[in-house]
Amino acid sequence: MIRIYHTSDLHAHRGIAPRLLALRAQRPGLLFDCGDSLRGSQSLYFRDEPMIGELDAAGYDAQAIGNREFHYLFALLRARARRMAHPLVCTNLEDTKGRPLPFARSLRVGDVHVLGAMIMQYRDGSAWERIFGWRFLDPWDAIAPYAAALPQGEPLVVLSHLGLKLDCELAARVPRIDLLLGGHSHDTLQEPRYVGDVPIVHAGPYGRYVSRSELVYDAGRGRFAIADFALVPLLEAS
Repeated sequence: MIRIYHTSDLHAHRGIAPRLLALRAQRPGLLFDCGDSLRGSQSLYFRDEPMIGELDAAGYDAQAIGNREFHYLFALLRARARRMAHPLVCTNLEDTKGRPLPFARSLRVGDVHVLGAMIMQYRDGSAWERIFGWRFLDPWDAIAPYAAALPQGEPLVVLSHLGLKLDCELAARVPRIDLLLGGHSHDTLQEPRYVGDVPIVHAGPYGRYVSRSELVYDAGRGRFAIADFALVPLLEAS
């Protein structure tokens, strides 16, 4: 059994660490975030982001890049990443200038393969791509080759900052995904939404809930399935 917790779109709502630490002490599991945890944005940079310390105090294992973690200027995204003790992951973002990336294209956390997808900020081949050097790939085109290369029986989790509509399209195009954790659209799903066999989980914004998904391997279907799920209250609504 693999237990996974996930948040998204925290938008600098602090106070999550004590509750997350207590939950994981009682029922250990991996902890991921699907982006937009900060108060800065792709164009606005704050040198001081207290939320980074909150995330690291909570012990996050990895975080997707949302449009608030991303920055058009390479040096500023790199500066944000360097302040984080946990890794950032984004599979559908490339640098056309060949600079060492300040994030991972893929991760392995324990037994789990982790990919990330962020919402595209401009079209492939646009003038902005030539200026900044960032190229945004369609998420399914970026994720499908990784998924196809994984042996059967190895779990694949995608941390998505695409929004629920595009998550559904991603799940339809890449059915190998075992668990699609999402954010960006601020949806709160009381139960996973299924596209084929792919469960899509959205825990909602502002730290009101953390999702808990418990995966077990279904040998008959040759994939992992959710055996137990809950949205666990995290912060009071504000």
